Parts: sequence; C-alpha cells; structure tokens
Amino acid sequence: MRALAILLLLTACASPSPEMFGANRSQVTLQGIDFVVFHKDDRVEVVRMGYLTRAERAPVPGLMIRAAEQATGCRVRPSSVTTGLPGDTGEARMRIDCL
Repeated sequence: MRALAILLLLTACASPSPEMFGANRSQVTLQGIDFVVFHKDDRVEVVRMGYLTRAERAPVPGLMIRAAEQATGCRVRPSSVTTGLPGDTGEARMRIDCL
C-alpha cells in the first residue's frame, strides 16, 4: 500500500530536465489528458500526466505538439520532436518558432 501511495505521488509531479530549469511552466488539458509544458527560449519540454493504457496512448504525440503550441503561442518546428525513449508518450522535447 505504501508503494502505491509513493507511485501516485510521483505520477502527480512534473519537473523539468536540468537544461529546462528556470523555464516558464504551463498546464494544458487536451482530450481529457493533462500536460505540463516547460518553455525556455526556443525549446519546449512537454510531460504527460497520469496513466494511460497502451491503446489510449496513440493520440498523445500529436496532442503534445498541440499542447506546446497552445502554451507558447508558437509553432513547433517540423521534425524537431524528440523523446527520451523511442515511442515514449510520457515526455517530449521540441523546438519552436515564434513569429
């Protein structure tokens, strides 16, 4: 029971990677999925909050791009989206262009 409580606390928190320390932090909800967006200069880091089954994860990469654009008011650069692990839907990093 204690391990479950710790796991739930950890999944409720989002912190940026070290290179994003000091970034602006926003929260965006799209299609019922919560995202935390860290924005610093022309870089964005998006963290998906909560648990999703494998079947529920399919739209997440596109939603992460939309969350970044909504939070920053800027466009995500094509082909700039990267993840820590291939296919990871928990976090993504991308570059943006602001007009």
